[in-house]
Amino acid sequence: MAIGVFDSGVGGLTVHRELVARFPERDFVYFADQANAPIGGKTGEQIVDLTRKGCETLFDAGASVAVLACNTASAVALRRLQQTWIPSQQARYGRPVNVLGIIVPTIEAATGLPWTYESDMSARDDKKQAIDILGVFSTAATALSRVYEIEIDKRREDLAVFSEPCPGLAGLIELGATAEELKVVVDEHVDSLRRKIGRHPDTAILGCTHYEIIADLFASALPDRTRLIHQPSAVADALERYFARHPEYELGSSGRRTFLTSGKAGAQSDMVSQFWGAPLTFDAA
Repeated sequence: MAIGVFDSGVGGLTVHRELVARFPERDFVYFADQANAPIGGKTGEQIVDLTRKGCETLFDAGASVAVLACNTASAVALRRLQQTWIPSQQARYGRPVNVLGIIVPTIEAATGLPWTYESDMSARDDKKQAIDILGVFSTAATALSRVYEIEIDKRREDLAVFSEPCPGLAGLIELGATAEELKVVVDEHVDSLRRKIGRHPDTAILGCTHYEIIADLFASALPDRTRLIHQPSAVADALERYFARHPEYELGSSGRRTFLTSGKAGAQSDMVSQFWGAPLTFDAA
């Protein structure tokens, strides 16, 4: 048995690396659906279908928990899979299985509040103005879902959320674009968000796990005062608490590491190897 991690490509490795560091004795299987990447521009039904198939690949490979290391999949597909698909899969595999996302831990980190907290809407002062601004850089599908705006507004009336969709950026990272090429795109989106808000945000979420690979470019484009929320550490913290509450999931204990792809098997780009800290090879799923 193992912890499974799903993404449409290499972006989920940012979360995967943090989870491996947090749970070094556990077995892991990573699945990159590179044949269908990126999924940020696909329809909702396509995203749900691809996410379901990706989780099936992980469960077939022995995963008990599939972590959606993809904001788009978490925003569009997670709730539907948990409510309508997972119950039948537990019966099919004859063991506890589940699908978990990365947006809940990110919102908890951004608001400083547990997911179960919701402010009293009736007690809100309509005249109170937001004193902090949160910027979210994401794929078009995540921005369209408005999941960050909706869920953060339930919890923090003093936090205004502005999203900046970055279509094509995840694809450039996946293709191994140079740092110089990526810097131009990142600078354009940071400036676009600044113009949309009227100033730079106080806090920023890199709402696509691919973006964490180039977090240094976002950090250099934003002022020093802007705090970056790093999803990998937030997810690892949340998963540690989750496993403590749910000992029924078998996670393995041999330290096995498996990397699968629906795309072209073999070595990944130099950028990925540099990020990972060593050459990385994917096997065919």
